[in-house]
Amino acid sequence: MTAFREVPVLRLTPDDVTSASRSLPVEAPVAIEFNGISYAVMMATPDQLEDFVTGFSLSERIIGSIDELEDMDIYETEKGWIVRVLLAQHRFEPMLNRVRVRVSESSCGLCGMENLEQLAAPLPPVEARVDVAPKAMFSALAALRAHQPLTARTGGAHVAAFCDPLGKILYAREDVGRHCALDKLIGALARAGTSPKNGFFLLSSRCSYELVEKTVIAGCSLLVTISTATNLAADRAAAAGLRLVALARPDAMLDLSRPADQLTEGGA
Repeated sequence: MTAFREVPVLRLTPDDVTSASRSLPVEAPVAIEFNGISYAVMMATPDQLEDFVTGFSLSERIIGSIDELEDMDIYETEKGWIVRVLLAQHRFEPMLNRVRVRVSESSCGLCGMENLEQLAAPLPPVEARVDVAPKAMFSALAALRAHQPLTARTGGAHVAAFCDPLGKILYAREDVGRHCALDKLIGALARAGTSPKNGFFLLSSRCSYELVEKTVIAGCSLLVTISTATNLAADRAAAAGLRLVALARPDAMLDLSRPADQLTEGGA
C-alpha cells in the first residue's frame, strides 16, 4: 500500500516550460464489506487501511468496541481495494439497518443515509472531560506540520492528530479525505488500546457536522480544527456537550462551545 505516486509533469512559469516530476496523493476506491454484505465504497488513500476500516466501523456504530470486529482481510484489485470484515454475529442486524449503496466520493460514512431522521438522530452525550488549556492547543498546532509527511511530499492530504492534555501529539494519520483521516486516527487509537477520552483531536480541515459526530461517538471531549466550522457542526457539538475550537491559527483560535439551551431556531 502506497500513499503517493510519482508522475511526470510540466512546470510552467511566465518565462519557460520545463519537465519535472511530482508526488501526488493516491485516491482510490475502498469497498467495505461486512459479513459478506457490501456496505460502502469510500474514496481514500489506501494506506493504514486496518486503522481506517476499524475507525470507520466504530464511527458508523457498526461495532461498539474493537472486540466485535473478529477478522479483516484486505485485497487489492485492478479497480481498487476490497476490505472484508467479519463482525460478531450480534452486530450483523444493526449493520443491515445502516447499509447504503452510493459511492461517498472522498466523504464520510454518513452521506448515503436514506432519510433525514437518520441524520438528526441524537448523539450520545460527551461524558469525559479533559482540562486542556489554550497553551496546549497552540503547542499541538505548532507541532502538527512535523506529523504530516504525506502533505509535505504532495501538498494534498488532511491530517487528524490525537494529543494529550498538554498538547503533545501522540498519534497522527493522513488521508486525501478529512473524514477518512479521522477514521484512521480513531481506528489507530482503538487498535492500540488508547482511549480518546484522555486527550483531544486536532484536524487540519474545515469542521463539518460529520467530524463532530465521529468525535462524539469516539468519546473525545475536545475537537480543534484549523479551518472554520459550519453552523450545524457547532449546533451538534453544543447539543452533545463537545467543546469545539475552530479557525485555529498560530495567533488566535475561536472557542465555539456554548450550552445547548443557547441554541436558537436555525442554528444562530
